[in-house]
Amino acid sequence: MSELFFEKPILNSPYEYPQKHWELFEGQPTNQIISDRRSAEFVTPIPKPKKRRKTKDVLNDQSIFDQENISTDSQQYDLSFYINTIRDQVKQWRELPKVEDWKVTPETARLLEHWRDYNFQAIKPFFCQVEAIETAIYLAEVAPNSGKTGKKLLDQLKIVNENANPEIFRIALKLATGAGKTTVMAMLIAWQTVNALRYPASTKYTRGFLIITPGITIKDRLRVLQPNDPDSYYASRELLPSDMLQDLGKAKIVITNYHAFTAN
Repeated sequence: MSELFFEKPILNSPYEYPQKHWELFEGQPTNQIISDRRSAEFVTPIPKPKKRRKTKDVLNDQSIFDQENISTDSQQYDLSFYINTIRDQVKQWRELPKVEDWKVTPETARLLEHWRDYNFQAIKPFFCQVEAIETAIYLAEVAPNSGKTGKKLLDQLKIVNENANPEIFRIALKLATGAGKTTVMAMLIAWQTVNALRYPASTKYTRGFLIITPGITIKDRLRVLQPNDPDSYYASRELLPSDMLQDLGKAKIVITNYHAFTAN
């Protein structure tokens, strides 16, 4: 049989929502194409957290999800469940045609429309980059205003965080190598800064950012996140409407490397 998978491994445009994928069985391609987006899943087992808390009641309340109940221990800590659930929620929100139904600030709505529909002259953002910033926006602005559905979703994330690292709430945006994480960081900074300036009393937004890199080389590469840098991504990659660019000058961005915290 011809190995069709290796002849044409890429099936989707990087600028559009994935419409199909190659089927895998036990990690190997079957040469069958599935007309749907591939679900996120972990190939290796996920270790259970050392600290276990009494979260049974909340974890077993799955009324907002369309997937099967995750009542067993092995399923409770399968993070792919949460990833796919959030993906589905963001997709439904993304497809809302009316801006007034997005439940975001006017500034955020402008940025979303810009990233989704602007005729970029330089480098157009990939779908995965836009989806990453959409996910952050959804969790910060939309979910808290989405009634029981949003509350239960956020409660689930808090529980997972508390079991993994109590007192440290974290959201991770994972993109493949080469997908453009620096651009996503610039989009996050732009979204937060623009809103922080217009809504200074809100605790959802900030214009102060600490970026920690694993080494000096990457630290130097990330200088493009500084608004005053000659190659700043905000202007060179057209990441904001022109009238919003000046707002980035009021952002406070510190870029350092991990070793700065370990030096004596």
